[in-house]
Amino acid sequence: MSLKTRLRAGEVVLAPGVYDPLTALIATQHGFKALYVSGAAIAYTRLGRSDIGLTTMTEIAETIGLIRDRVDTPLIVDADNGHGNALNVQRTVRLYERAGANALQIEDQSLPKRCGHLGGKSLISCGEMVGKIKAAVDARASAETLIIARTDAIAVEGFDRALERAERFAEAGADVLFVEAPRTREQLETISSRLGARLPLLANMVEGGDTPMHDAGQLGALGFRIIIFPGGIVRAIAKTAVDYYASLKAHETNAPFKDRMFDFNGLNDIIGTRELLELGERYAAGDGGR
Repeated sequence: MSLKTRLRAGEVVLAPGVYDPLTALIATQHGFKALYVSGAAIAYTRLGRSDIGLTTMTEIAETIGLIRDRVDTPLIVDADNGHGNALNVQRTVRLYERAGANALQIEDQSLPKRCGHLGGKSLISCGEMVGKIKAAVDARASAETLIIARTDAIAVEGFDRALERAERFAEAGADVLFVEAPRTREQLETISSRLGARLPLLANMVEGGDTPMHDAGQLGALGFRIIIFPGGIVRAIAKTAVDYYASLKAHETNAPFKDRMFDFNGLNDIIGTRELLELGERYAAGDGGR
């Protein structure tokens, strides 16, 4: 079932953050119906840098393509600010859609952008963002591809202006609205009451960020339809990596850490090594993989 169909049916879609085929595979194996390809997570892991707009359009497109080659799960892709003006947005939409994106999230930050939960953000005009949304809608090849319009205006222009921007984005043709970094439950409730009847809403849960943490059930009850936990996997893996390397340095062996890691066979079971080798043998025997 497509993401668009799920939203039309009123489902609440919990989309965990992923950044490569391995995390996408493991998330899919755990039954998630959509995945969020996080720009921040790609910056953290591919560059070892902060989410401040350093990743490029082609780096993200390559990542999408690698993930799509491994899983069929619908992909919601963080497209930052579209990597430029309206014409850049159109190229981004075409490139990401061909790579395998089912939804693209585009924000109203200026260049260079930064994580929605970092301070010091700046915005393009509302009118320019409206043009970007229209450009994105015109550029998509499939009506099933969703355009998610995000505003970061709460931190820059205030809460009321953020709602006004979101309303303009809905009029411009966005499929989903994302008001980034509300700071209280009351603001979450107001976003839902003012915008939820117009379009599906996305909520972003960032551990240690500006928005109070809620689970997907709570946010669904408030009226949100897509719930993302974009960077949680990197924070979990980074914490594990710190503990792992500290243990290896201290003990000069992985023995004390073995209960917190897969062994060789365990990881191969997760990634399907046995099945892949058997498939290769069948092709080698001339069976055509059947």
